[in-house]
Amino acid sequence: MRAALRSRAKPGHVSMTLVLSYVVDWVIIIVAAAVGAVFSNITPNKRPFSLVNPEISYPYQEKEKISTSTLIICGLVAPGVIIFIVAIALVPGPTVPKSTPKALIWRRKLWEWHQGWLGLGLSLSAAFLITDGMKNLFGKPRPDLLSRCKPDLANIANYAVGGFSDTQEGFLLVTAAICTNTDKSIMDDAFRSFPSGHSSFSAAGLIYLSLVLASKLAIHLPFLSPSPWSSDNSRHSAFPSRAEKPQALRSLAADKDKDPISSEVQPTGHNDSLISARNRAAAPPVYLLILAIVPFFASIYIASTRYSDFRHHGFDILFGYFIGTVTAIFAFRYYHLPISQGAGWSWYVLSPPFFFMVLWEPSS
Repeated sequence: MRAALRSRAKPGHVSMTLVLSYVVDWVIIIVAAAVGAVFSNITPNKRPFSLVNPEISYPYQEKEKISTSTLIICGLVAPGVIIFIVAIALVPGPTVPKSTPKALIWRRKLWEWHQGWLGLGLSLSAAFLITDGMKNLFGKPRPDLLSRCKPDLANIANYAVGGFSDTQEGFLLVTAAICTNTDKSIMDDAFRSFPSGHSSFSAAGLIYLSLVLASKLAIHLPFLSPSPWSSDNSRHSAFPSRAEKPQALRSLAADKDKDPISSEVQPTGHNDSLISARNRAAAPPVYLLILAIVPFFASIYIASTRYSDFRHHGFDILFGYFIGTVTAIFAFRYYHLPISQGAGWSWYVLSPPFFFMVLWEPSS
């Protein structure tokens, strides 16, 4: 749809219909988050449990290492602020000519900021919606359920729905009605163990932030393109300064003032483009890698606190983290070019031949 809209856009002007198409994106993201909020307040399915199950016998800790408000700051507010700073400070980068008009540069900055926030919103809202919907469907007890429940031990048989009372261990499954705790919010939350919301939300926001930082800082593993980037064999030689001269330089060999490397370049006697590609790329500095990976490690820490706080079983945390990771990667690739090939840019509404027609080209 946007391809059709952009074809009708005049240079230097933004089509209102095109703007509305992105407004629709934001509306969908907000609606998804709102539906997730509704799910988080619905009484979940409450799976029967055993009073002798040690996996749900951990103590209930009212104070969490990472509270919900702290989670929102770490997973939403902090990534949003960092994305804004990066977009304003690092865009458009050193590849843009100094003669580029300032108005054009600021349009690019604002566009990258918008796309960064749009991807963040998509990642978080999708993870929030999926996670809270699954919590209500499964109704899995948390590790601290019995501590919250305060079961009516004098009348266990009245709440039994499964198991075998005549065995030596007296193993029975009981319903949530056995709980004497009258705090509805605590008891509803006691059956929302799978999947972990902290894990999915932190992964969705912080892994997305790591991907954005890696994109803007050009942090990726060096890779070998399937075809040469240049017909100049010297670029693919193990010793570029000793490689055979390209045709353009050989034509100037007679004039050494114009051909400063003519005295250095010697033929190798081999097909250099097939021998080596070591000059195509290099690993980025480690300090940049650290900057990009810190959010990822922060998300791991947040997820780990759910285990030490007895809020989730191990698989609940892993699955929640998987949800957040998937939504983060999807949202990033939905709005941004690949890290290794995109030069740090987000996708644009136009195809490459018309790249500057709508937003970046100043009005004539």
